[in-house]
Amino acid sequence: MFEALNPFYPWIKAFHIIAVISWMAGMLYLPRLFFYHCEATVGSLDSERFKRMESRLLRIIINPAMATVWLLGITLALTPASGGPMQGWLMAKFGLVLAMSGLHGLFSRWRKDFAADRKRHSKRFYAAWNEAPAILMIAIVILVVVKPF
Repeated sequence: MFEALNPFYPWIKAFHIIAVISWMAGMLYLPRLFFYHCEATVGSLDSERFKRMESRLLRIIINPAMATVWLLGITLALTPASGGPMQGWLMAKFGLVLAMSGLHGLFSRWRKDFAADRKRHSKRFYAAWNEAPAILMIAIVILVVVKPF
């Protein structure tokens, strides 16, 4: 059934990579916005600007990119040209992409807190979480390129 996708495998992979880059750009930028939003006074022009930026980043870039990553990633895994979905490295990658998706959900929750003028965490907290997507991304790229198992 999925054999019909084999000729399109390079195209599916290319668009998957484009979606990953878009998702990661947003995931790396959003906690940096939170970091600066912490300094803004509630109700100020800066605070309202950060709220708009955070909302648009999630709604226009991060959410659609994540959905596209998942759709194309599953399609790639099911395409026979990929070698099949039961490869060890691919299962590990799947787990890390699940973790990235959970982090995405956490960032969405924090954006809602800022939208409601609830500053629950410090700048230092958001600075630390700013590193999490990068660490996951590094591990995922290594798995995909090296295929250690």
